[in-house]
Amino acid sequence: MSKNKIKYLITMLLCSVITGVTFGQTDSLSHYLEVAARNNPGVKASFSAYQASLQKIPQAGAIPDPQLDMGFFLQPMEIIDGRQYGNVQVMQMFPWFGTRKAARTEMTHMSKMAFEEFRQSRDNLYLQVYTQWFILCRLQEQLNNNRENKKYLEQLEQLALRKFSASGGKGTTNTPVPSPQPVITSQGSSNSGMSGMGGMGAKSNQPGNRNQPAMAPMGGGMGDNMPASSGMSDVLRIQLEIAEIDNNIESYLSEIKAAEAAFNAIMNRPAHHEVILPDSLTQIPFSLDIASAMDQITEQNPMLGMLVEKGEAFKAKAEMDKKMSYPMIGVGLQYMMIGKRKPMGMGMGMDELPITSMNGKDMIMPMVSLTIPIYRGKYRAQQQESKYWWQASRDEYDNTRNSLEAELYQSKHLLDNASRKIELYAKQSQLAQATYNLITQEFITGKSDLSDVIQVQRQLLDYQLKKAEAIAEYNTMVAGIQKLISFKDDEQAKTN
Repeated sequence: MSKNKIKYLITMLLCSVITGVTFGQTDSLSHYLEVAARNNPGVKASFSAYQASLQKIPQAGAIPDPQLDMGFFLQPMEIIDGRQYGNVQVMQMFPWFGTRKAARTEMTHMSKMAFEEFRQSRDNLYLQVYTQWFILCRLQEQLNNNRENKKYLEQLEQLALRKFSASGGKGTTNTPVPSPQPVITSQGSSNSGMSGMGGMGAKSNQPGNRNQPAMAPMGGGMGDNMPASSGMSDVLRIQLEIAEIDNNIESYLSEIKAAEAAFNAIMNRPAHHEVILPDSLTQIPFSLDIASAMDQITEQNPMLGMLVEKGEAFKAKAEMDKKMSYPMIGVGLQYMMIGKRKPMGMGMGMDELPITSMNGKDMIMPMVSLTIPIYRGKYRAQQQESKYWWQASRDEYDNTRNSLEAELYQSKHLLDNASRKIELYAKQSQLAQATYNLITQEFITGKSDLSDVIQVQRQLLDYQLKKAEAIAEYNTMVAGIQKLISFKDDEQAKTN
């Protein structure tokens, strides 16, 4: 793989997003994925580790450094036709044919394994971004639902106030009206009071009593003052519901702030940095075929890719160990520095050797060396070790693939379950909304009790909140399935 191709691949990889998940999403999510891929320290560390592994390839295929030996005599050594002053020797060793290639092959697969680790780190980061994004969208949707229901309650409060004002015009102005503050401060007692009042209101709606006020059964000796009291109690009960909704809104605002801090931490940004969210949370259109998904997982999943490259690396190492068991060949030169031998004086003896033309001439001697690997036990053990590691990587690959297949089936089950929940809560929300509209009209005309209206309003809010949770769960499962599948980076970059 050329350097230009590697740079292009990495650039596209950092800029690309999971297309199957981002369909139907806003541009802000794509932007946040790109920001996270570029800024997240974990992904940057994985990429640096991959770049470091690339530098091991030329190291593995390098020839051993030559060896230089130099020696000098403290006193020149007399030899025939000269006096030797020193000796210089250089030797270059060469491994057996094919050893360097096998070493480069091993490190190439190790660098590819590091690249798969980088892809896995990047995919994990994408899943974190998607998960935290959908958490924020869910909280925002639930916050909007609470605000919308608060508007319903405020409208209902206005209706109750009108009924109270209308009933107060019938000579009930002399009856003191209790302040709403003491009732709102004790939420626990107000809930029990609401249930009791709701039960009494239900009795008043029996046939023959529809024209009577909601609290008429408590009339006893109260006379004409009771309709006004009943109307005021309706107002207070609605204010209790509004107070609870206000508390929920404040809680969601605080939770959104904490979730935004976690989202910014993933992208290595300040906690207070603004996060732009869509106006509403929608379900991602997604279809899953198990057989096709498993084929894609087998071909594209980074974890499986790591194990494949790991096995190939051990396979190349076994070949290198085999080559290392063969002799290494060395080629060198030896240079001997020789000075001239002076002739000795006459009469010194008959054993003096004559001076020849070789007197004082330096000598160069080519050399060849050969290692003799006679201790075969360690070489056989190295080859067996590499074979066992290769087999271990194959078994680990099969085990990981089986785990991913089981996880895919479990994800399919959870995805289908979340989809059914979305349909259920959507239908229930529509029915609850229609019921709320009808029962509100009945409350205006005096045919329905306030407890029934509040109960339906609570059901409507509950279904809306559960629907938002189900959509967020569904979208997160889609992102999880896409993480299992991953994608081919070069082809994916072209499609983007």
